Amino acid sequence: MAVKPEHGARWRRLAKFHRDTLHGYERRLSAIGAELKRIRECVGLSQSVVEEAEALVKRYFDVVGGFPPEVVAVAVLWTVAKVAGVPRPLEDFLKCSRAEERRVRRVAWRLKEAVRQSRRPSIEDYVKTLAARVNLPAPVVKAAVEILERNRRVLFGKNPWVSAAAALWLASFKKLGLLKALAEASGTTTASIRNAANRLRV
Repeated sequence: MAVKPEHGARWRRLAKFHRDTLHGYERRLSAIGAELKRIRECVGLSQSVVEEAEALVKRYFDVVGGFPPEVVAVAVLWTVAKVAGVPRPLEDFLKCSRAEERRVRRVAWRLKEAVRQSRRPSIEDYVKTLAARVNLPAPVVKAAVEILERNRRVLFGKNPWVSAAAALWLASFKKLGLLKALAEASGTTTASIRNAANRLRV
């Protein structure tokens, strides 16, 4: 079957978009990589530090990729050096770069937050942990997770253990004996779980 001209043109534009995007990504990675190596040599860090820095840039490119290569390189190397147990003052890195301290600190903070967020347990993890501690079945866990999904705005910033306990209690039809067990398993009080449950939409 012949391809309509307009369809062919659309696919060519789409292919060009993906090609340009990929090349742009590779160019930025290459530029950041070159800065990482240059600054690493200037500061006097080991090759393993720059390898870890390159891996971190790839993993969190959506967080740091929009900043100038010199800013990203300093922020990532400064961060990785601390984690690797060979911390250096930020000034040591800035002496080897044209990057502005304010922007470096901003990127470093964003990177730290991204790493922290990726390591944070999900609310489902808290639910499963509590359910295992008090021997609740899988259907109750599923119902509790669904309750939490419907109430994400209400739960924002709240203690995840209390929220998980409240959802499990609601999913178990508010059994009184279970309330005390959940309080003990989550390290909180029955009153806190009741209050949290009252805020949730079942």
